[in-house]
Amino acid sequence: MKKKKRILSVVGVIAALGLLYIGFLQFKISQYSKMEAPKNADYLIVLGASVKGTVPSLAFASRINAAAIYLKENKDTVVIASGGKGPGEDISEAESIKRELVKQGISESRIILEDRSTDTYENIDFSKKLIPKDAKLGLVVTNTFHLYRAISIARDQDLEVQGLPAKTPLKAVFKSYTREYLAITKFYLKRYILD
Repeated sequence: MKKKKRILSVVGVIAALGLLYIGFLQFKISQYSKMEAPKNADYLIVLGASVKGTVPSLAFASRINAAAIYLKENKDTVVIASGGKGPGEDISEAESIKRELVKQGISESRIILEDRSTDTYENIDFSKKLIPKDAKLGLVVTNTFHLYRAISIARDQDLEVQGLPAKTPLKAVFKSYTREYLAITKFYLKRYILD
């Protein structure tokens, strides 16, 4: 009986610590998702996401739309469209960003393509090399759930950027946040333990 109680106590402590940890992650995500993007950024980096054939997923379309609104209001800002071509994608994510922005009236001359990256680390690393030389203020454009990790990765790579949050479609909330908790945990392990 004592052994059973001890096991239940340990399970209870682990569950409580797990809930505290998820609460902490949600707090960090929420903090970053409420960021107010400054006007007149020199550049935006729009992070890629899944494309079904040539059509951006709902979450990806939300990123592109947020970038388009900002670019229309800030005429001197250039945009780095970042994302390679993954499985089931007929075009690169960068090309998808470009096509959608052009459809919304953004001039091709303002769009720089980064079409080799396969994850957020590479998005930042490869895009960093394409930032115009005289640029100072930069924004990362991604969904609310992803902004905290994206900016943290950028800062780890010595790229000081702020965030432009794009709404996370309701349909994608549960799956996106669950995956993001795991992705942030992997990021923490890599940053604090494995390095």
